[in-house]
Amino acid sequence: MREELFHIILGILIPFLGTTIGAGCVFFVQKEIKPVIQKMLLGFASGIMVAASVWSLLIPAMEMCASAGKLAFIPAAVGFSIGMLFLWMLDKLIPHLHMGSDTPEGPKSNLKKTTMLVFAVTLHNLPEGFEVPEGRVKPWGTGHAVLSCLPVVEGPFAVINADDYYGQEAFQLIHDFLVNTKDGEKYQYAMVGYLLKNTLTENGHVARGVCETDENHKLTAITERTRIERHAEGPAYTEDDGVTWHSLPEDAPVSMNLWGFSASILKELKERFPVFLDENLKKNPLKCEYFLPFVVDELIREGKAEVTVLKSHDRWHGVTYKEDKPVVMKAMQDLKDAGKYPQNLWEE
Repeated sequence: MREELFHIILGILIPFLGTTIGAGCVFFVQKEIKPVIQKMLLGFASGIMVAASVWSLLIPAMEMCASAGKLAFIPAAVGFSIGMLFLWMLDKLIPHLHMGSDTPEGPKSNLKKTTMLVFAVTLHNLPEGFEVPEGRVKPWGTGHAVLSCLPVVEGPFAVINADDYYGQEAFQLIHDFLVNTKDGEKYQYAMVGYLLKNTLTENGHVARGVCETDENHKLTAITERTRIERHAEGPAYTEDDGVTWHSLPEDAPVSMNLWGFSASILKELKERFPVFLDENLKKNPLKCEYFLPFVVDELIREGKAEVTVLKSHDRWHGVTYKEDKPVVMKAMQDLKDAGKYPQNLWEE
């Protein structure tokens, strides 16, 4: 019994010490590691991964088919070959760019460098034990999009919708928060809340997350209203296709997906993603999405995080309907004419 306990403890301590020593190297290596050393370390890591694949996956797979006698290796060999072929095909069919390289791989495309880098990361970014369901083409959602940044994000960061205009005040607010705030007993996150009246369109209804806060401006709840319209008497929402309408304050804070996080959110997203997949792939394999706000809400409910709502008075602009395009174009031109932005935004 004592010998078995000793082996168990030893088995736990060896990977623990290896991980601790490896992680501790960052405190001693202050300069960039020489390319030769980097290649040696990559080779070492590759050897470990190959050994783990053989001892922890291939050999157990063959042992499970021991009843087949000399042919026990065939199912494992076939699965191994299919897995290699699958990754090879992804590598050839999807344009991508690996970190440290300026030469794109895969078919020629006009994608930006950052987009191809994200593709390279996401190709291999499903947890062990999961695979992309056959026929799925839909991305995994905003939570997975942020999680894909794990290899390249080390400190506080902001998250936005790339096709929305947020205004200068919002970015100043989120910058100041991230620079001056650190995690304590709880994770300290932030969200820029916009006045509802500054996010509505004249061309139809919109969906908005209406925020509730406490006396310290901490987020307590976000209620998703999927149909809000601007009426003569003010904004209103309906939950029964327009049969009844309920008024909303014009200055109610709403979320437009501008978040500020510490790096802790990446750890939480990584830990919770396998749980999400395990629960949702069975129910909706082709369309389930791992939404960032849902994870934030879980952390608030668990008492692990606080979200400060920063109120912006800027006008938010986005194209929800095609009729919004000329309105947004005029708004952008007015901002340039007022000197807030250069006339030629894309010229250096």
